[in-house]
Amino acid sequence: MAAGKRKRVTPPEAGAPAGYTAIPVKLSEKQQSPHYLYVKEHKVREGTDTTHPPNRTLFVLNIPPYCTKACLSKLFSCCSSVQSVNICEKPGPREKPKAPKSKFFNLKTVPGFRVAYVVFKKPAGVQAAKSLSLQGPHVISSESHPVKTGIRKWIASYAASVVDPAELKAEVDTFMQTYDKKIAEEEAKAEKEEGIPDEEGWVKVTRKGRRPGLPRIEAASLRVLEREKRKRARKELLNFYAWQHRETKRENIAQLRKKFEEDKQRIALMRAQRKFRPY
Repeated sequence: MAAGKRKRVTPPEAGAPAGYTAIPVKLSEKQQSPHYLYVKEHKVREGTDTTHPPNRTLFVLNIPPYCTKACLSKLFSCCSSVQSVNICEKPGPREKPKAPKSKFFNLKTVPGFRVAYVVFKKPAGVQAAKSLSLQGPHVISSESHPVKTGIRKWIASYAASVVDPAELKAEVDTFMQTYDKKIAEEEAKAEKEEGIPDEEGWVKVTRKGRRPGLPRIEAASLRVLEREKRKRARKELLNFYAWQHRETKRENIAQLRKKFEEDKQRIALMRAQRKFRPY
C-alpha cells in the first residue's frame, strides 16, 4: 500500500498581503489553530495624519471582534511602551477625537473584523512588533487578563447597556441647565445688539422686531389656513363650466329665500311691538 502524501503547509507569510508581517495569536492555550494579525509600519506624508506619527505607529489588520484595545496594548507592550490604541472599522485619516457628550447616547460599536493603529512612545517599538512573527503564537486571554467571548460577552454587553434611571435623569438635568443657560446668553446678546449696525452699517433683523414670528398655537394655525383658503378661492375660475353656473344659481336662490324669510319674521315682530302712545 502506497504511503499517503503529506499535506504541504503554507507559511502564514505566503498568504499575507504584500508588505505585511503575520503575527500568530491564540485566544487561549486550548485553541489549536492560531489566528494571524497582519502588521506593517504606518507611513503617510508629513502633516496629513498628526494623530498617528509615521515613525511610531503600527498598522494592524484582521483584528477579531473579541480583541479589544486592552488586548492589543497588552500584546505589543512587550515590544515597547504603548502610547495609544485606536480601533476603527476601516483604514483612513483619523479625525480629531471629540470628548463624548454622554455615556448613555454614545453606544456605537464596530461589528466584525477591524483595523487598528498602535502608537508606541519610541520608534523602536514598530520594528520589535514585526519580530513577534518569529515567535510562537501569543495568547491573548489569560487568568490575569481574561477576554470574554460568546454568551459571556453578550451578557456583559447587555449588563452594560442597562441604564440607571437616577443617573440618566441627573445627566439630562445637567444638560438642560447648560442648554438653558446658553440660550439665555444668546438672547441677552441678541437683545443687546438689536438695532445696532455692524462695521459695514448693516442692522441685523431678529424675530423680536416689529413683526415677530407667529406663535405656534391652534388659533394662529387656523388663521393661516383660512387665509390660504381665501387665496386659493380667488385664483379659481368662477362660472367656467355649466355645472358651476347651475350651482351658483341654486346658491343665489337659496340665499334669497333665506333672506326673504328673515325679512318676514322681522316685519312680523315690528308689527307686534307697534303700540299707541299718545304721550
